[in-house]
Amino acid sequence: MVSDRNQSSKNVCVIGAGPSGLVAARELRKEGHNVVVFEQSHDVGGQWLYDPNVEGEDPLGRETALNVHSSIYASLRLTSPREITGFTDFPFLVKKGRDMRRFPGHGELLLYLSDFCAFFGLREMIRFNTKVEYVGVLDNGECGKDLRWVVRTRERKCEKMVEEVFDAVVVATGNFSKPRLPSIRERSREVYTRKQDQIKSNNRAIHLQNTYFFSKLPNKVILCLLHKTVYIQQGLKQVVVVVGNSLSGQDISMELVDVAKDIYLSAKSCDVCEGLSKAISKHENLHLSPQIDSLQEDGRVEFVDGTWVIADTVIYSTGYSYSFPFLDTRGIVVVDDDRVGPLYEHTFSPSLAPSLSFVGIPRKLIGFPFFESQAKWIAQLLSGKRALPSWDEMMNSIKEFYHSRDVAGVPKHKTHDIASFEYCDKYADNSGFPHLEEWRKVLCLSALRSADANLETYRDSYNDLEFLQVAHQSPHFTQLEVDSLPM
Repeated sequence: MVSDRNQSSKNVCVIGAGPSGLVAARELRKEGHNVVVFEQSHDVGGQWLYDPNVEGEDPLGRETALNVHSSIYASLRLTSPREITGFTDFPFLVKKGRDMRRFPGHGELLLYLSDFCAFFGLREMIRFNTKVEYVGVLDNGECGKDLRWVVRTRERKCEKMVEEVFDAVVVATGNFSKPRLPSIRERSREVYTRKQDQIKSNNRAIHLQNTYFFSKLPNKVILCLLHKTVYIQQGLKQVVVVVGNSLSGQDISMELVDVAKDIYLSAKSCDVCEGLSKAISKHENLHLSPQIDSLQEDGRVEFVDGTWVIADTVIYSTGYSYSFPFLDTRGIVVVDDDRVGPLYEHTFSPSLAPSLSFVGIPRKLIGFPFFESQAKWIAQLLSGKRALPSWDEMMNSIKEFYHSRDVAGVPKHKTHDIASFEYCDKYADNSGFPHLEEWRKVLCLSALRSADANLETYRDSYNDLEFLQVAHQSPHFTQLEVDSLPM
């Protein structure tokens, strides 16, 4: 709702310089706020800032203090076309001399974010190599009013703690850093040793968080999995079990078909999509297996149907959990089985709003435009241009939402999986943000259908050229002169 209050400027801390943090900083500054962005890495990008140097990291990513924040691997490509990926006022354009594919590699998206940062002059607000250690309420206010926040940070390789006070905090740390691990009976999750004369290394269970790249060299393949690099000569390839049949699990399996001796994709259901079924029929070394019952010290992976294999490596592609180890809300905001709450519209705690907000919690939607709409709403609320409903109204809305998910049979850990264009448009109305364009919705659905039907080829073979032309002729792509954009 629009507020009659006089607009004011706030000192705002944004945590994270990934896509959600960058657009939050941009919108906050546009609204007249003073903004400081804390980023623990050396550059912008967040999840998209690839780092292969994972020596010393926990294979399963369970430790709170991970030095490597990103979960991507070198050969990863986007699962959505570039046309729908960019922010609404900064199209993700094809640029000569760079990755010009519709579904580019992760490096191209990082360059896009760097371009976005340069175009809007955001770097001056960012303190790089600065980790947020603590965020907590400084003063007690009434239902979020007049709250201030103490923020303690530490520069990398420096023991000195710096403490500052802000009027508001925007948490934009993403949700792809803390692995969500399955419950499996096991003798040893980290390392199970099997004698093997051909490959002298410990068998290892790892999460996709720490699976970084697969690169092919003449007559040998380097399979780089966290602490070790195993040189696999022809005939000495590994047996790999991939746990999780999501698109990421399928992607990793496709990466492995020319590398591993055998890949066993462990899934909850044998009812798989057409694309995966085609891939299994095509590749003799790709197998679909049921869920894992137990892992044994000798490398035996036992499945719930009684079958088993001796595996060299187990890769968990089982998703991620929300984690905010730095945030102290005195129990007001908690993470319960991946439900972050209570949050009004996945963004505000009714008791701490609008001084504490979250950008990037919702999943299964077109991310960048949604982050932008969140950022705009937050900025307007902090300036007084708009106002939130009452505490009671927000809490009732949250309860109704939880009830609707329960009735629909949605597990608690999928509370923030949206998968609704209608919700995105409704959310946009909170700040007067434009609704998603029809072409963006069509191209999104087209990519999902194509991935489902043609897992191995959907990124390079598509049948949505008609709507692609509509997209390129839309104001989104014609709003800026190409020469005005960083090349």
